[in-house]
Amino acid sequence: QVQLQESGGGSVQAGGSLRLSCTVSGRTYTMAYFRQAPGKEREFVAAAVHFGWSVMTPYYADSVRGRFTITSDKDKNTLHLQMNDLKPEDTAVYYCASKTGAGQYYSDETYSAWGQGTQVTVSS
Repeated sequence: QVQLQESGGGSVQAGGSLRLSCTVSGRTYTMAYFRQAPGKEREFVAAAVHFGWSVMTPYYADSVRGRFTITSDKDKNTLHLQMNDLKPEDTAVYYCASKTGAGQYYSDETYSAWGQGTQVTVSS
């Protein structure tokens, strides 16, 4: 059974930075972050898709491209999300997710394992 352990998050002022990390125990192929703000549906943030053992392709939501960077350490099954220039609208609970396929990386319905979630709060 795949298990995900998240760390990072917290509170920061607008323009600040935070780093999230997620460690996966078990086999994985695609790892991603989603977020859910109060009263809103969960949305895709970024994904790290491994098309080859050492080749990782990052994908980003338009709302975070250029500000967030997703990286992965395949050997350690660890995912990182560096979040810079944070905005109040980035406030949400962030979830790490993983799956063994590569398609539809943006759809939360295709992910089979989830972390517990970590709160990110950005104040203006």
